[in-house]
Amino acid sequence: MLVALAQMNSIIGDFDVNRERILKAVHALIAGFPDALAAGKVDGFRLTRGIGKAGPAASAHPDLVVFPELALCGYPPMDLLDQEAFVEDSLASLRRLQRDLPRGIAVAVGYVDRNRSGKGKPLYNAMAVIKDGELLFSQAKTLLPTYDVFDEARYFEPAPTRRTFELNGRKLAFAICEDIWWEEPNLQGLRYSLDPVKEFLDAGAQILIVPSASPFHAGKLAVRKRLAASAAREGGIPVLYCNTIGANDSLVFDGRSFVLDAEGQLRAQAGWEEELLLVDTDSLEAGSAETKEAVDLAVLEDRWLEVEEALVLGVRDYLRKTGFRTACLGLSGGIDSAIVAVIAARALGPENVTCISMPSRFSSEGSVSDSVELCRRVGLRLESLPIEGPFTAYLDLLAPKFAGLEPGLAEENLQARIRGALLMAWSNKFGSLLLTTGNKSELAAGYCTMYGDMCGALDPIGDLLKTEVYALCRSINTRSQAAGKEAPIPWPIIDKAPSAELRLNQTDQDSLPPYEKLDAILELYIVKNRSAAEMIDDGYDPELVKRIVTLVARSEYKRRQAAPVIKVSPRAFGTGRRIPIARSIHEARGRH
Repeated sequence: MLVALAQMNSIIGDFDVNRERILKAVHALIAGFPDALAAGKVDGFRLTRGIGKAGPAASAHPDLVVFPELALCGYPPMDLLDQEAFVEDSLASLRRLQRDLPRGIAVAVGYVDRNRSGKGKPLYNAMAVIKDGELLFSQAKTLLPTYDVFDEARYFEPAPTRRTFELNGRKLAFAICEDIWWEEPNLQGLRYSLDPVKEFLDAGAQILIVPSASPFHAGKLAVRKRLAASAAREGGIPVLYCNTIGANDSLVFDGRSFVLDAEGQLRAQAGWEEELLLVDTDSLEAGSAETKEAVDLAVLEDRWLEVEEALVLGVRDYLRKTGFRTACLGLSGGIDSAIVAVIAARALGPENVTCISMPSRFSSEGSVSDSVELCRRVGLRLESLPIEGPFTAYLDLLAPKFAGLEPGLAEENLQARIRGALLMAWSNKFGSLLLTTGNKSELAAGYCTMYGDMCGALDPIGDLLKTEVYALCRSINTRSQAAGKEAPIPWPIIDKAPSAELRLNQTDQDSLPPYEKLDAILELYIVKNRSAAEMIDDGYDPELVKRIVTLVARSEYKRRQAAPVIKVSPRAFGTGRRIPIARSIHEARGRH
């Protein structure tokens, strides 16, 4: 049996576009499959022959095309699911697919279904199999994640039953995304009461298909493969994993769909684009005589390369799906704005990115010259808007009211807010989306100015700690030089001590602990959810731990008003971390 895994980039709520994308791809497969196979593309999808070099795969169209979880409406729809019109449009779009899909081919697609039992939540997260104008089979999702960025139990009812579906004499089972995560508790003490994969295997499934909308974080692909391999080995059956590609708000979906044989060995994997991964399942079954080919994925799974890919995809899709074509950002000569500029140039094309230098009386000569050099290397437009004039005007206006008081935080933040106002003016005048450039360490500690450097619609590096920003920049430069190209980020930007340059000779370490120490504690506290007492027991300095935990807690009000960040870690600021603003900072008190 020949199966195509179609990792598709859906737009949330655009039922017409999503449905037409599905129809065009399937029609193209039917109309000219041998030609498409030779050309390596099908209506915008890259077509990859994953497994199977001979036999019917060489001439016939696929027997089954699998699209990802909720491909018809996009993921995650969140509270759009509470709107009756959204559900009606979803089902109407499914019926149009049922009517318009070509005959002779089965198509599996993720959609929102109604729960007609009269009990529980009103909706199901489901997969439908359509063939020859009929909806032959539907399977709802069983395990509904309610942790981190997920809140599916808010909307969906778990599947009441788990069934197999027969196609071309094979029993197929659809384990939708989280349904394969039974053996991987995501929260301390969490264990699902049902194991859908075990039920599918007990029912005699011969091929396990995993339609998914699994958001990216660094290293997550290895976890998906391990869980899928466990299911393959337990059942002695192939596992076909079809993941969404694209980005929605803070979430990046990395695609990288893959195929495992009946021994749990990786046999093929897609990349970071819309792609049809073609699989001849006969070659995956136990005892198959086909020679197994090694699959080299070392490059794809390099941590900083995959983080770079995720950030590029996140920026590109955020602009595309919100209707913007160009972006702008403030370029300070520091490392944070430098990496955002490089990512934006790759995502949108350098001709679509404007960098704005806003030097002040405290800006070093190197900050300005480094900005000019970075823009030369990357091919970016650079505009200069010095802030000395408006800053002086503000100081003169405030002088009578501030008389007798030493300059301090108010004057420092005033410069950041002037810059924020100028950037927003540029954004408004030219319809260019403003990217902000704060990293996770700054957002955590509150080392950022509301209505100043926090201005912007998207923060590409807001889920990267400062030490991770350095590592990513070095990785990008090193890979560029290894390929015989000029490093995009001038090395002096990476080598200089970080500074906001809001007062004379200022450095970040005047206000913050050294980033190596700060980031180690932030990683434990925010990402791994370790308490202050646990970190102190592990040998971290008690006063430093309490200071950092207090900084994080007191800055919650800033993060509540911050731009969305692109999630690349297991736990990012935003919907995945919900902390009250008005509260006691109990963590800093240690054990009771």
